[in-house]
Amino acid sequence: MATKMVILFDGVCYFCNRAVRFIIKRDPKARFVFASLQSPIGQKLLQHYGLPTTLNSMVLIQGERYFLRSDAALKIASHLAGFYRLLGIFWIVPRFVRDIFYNLVARNRYKWWGKLDSCPIPTAEEKSRFLNEKKDLEDLKVYLQTSTKEKSYGHLPT
Repeated sequence: MATKMVILFDGVCYFCNRAVRFIIKRDPKARFVFASLQSPIGQKLLQHYGLPTTLNSMVLIQGERYFLRSDAALKIASHLAGFYRLLGIFWIVPRFVRDIFYNLVARNRYKWWGKLDSCPIPTAEEKSRFLNEKKDLEDLKVYLQTSTKEKSYGHLPT
């Protein structure tokens, strides 16, 4: 698990679920695994990193570092196959400017794309990429107990 990067996403957001499927298709090395923010494992990860359990942002966890909002999106894009890694050029744009656009989409995502009644069930091919099973939660507890905290490069929401 330590070699994987974890993406936490809003499990009832249609746009967010489509983004997860987009990432899976462009992640042939299966570097990313996923959990919804609302899931027990998502909540446990938020608590571990000192983030609010009501967080409403995509989170990328890489070892003991986490990335939020546009930082998460750009970091994810940098690991995707194809030309998506070229989006890394946007790192030169100051975070507060990037986050203005990220927050605009985040605030309107339910209005523009809709909201699901519940988290969708992954397909058989996708199932191994999601951390919602009891075994994964037990593995995560061991991982969190044995990991050492390093300085986080993420930023807390304001």
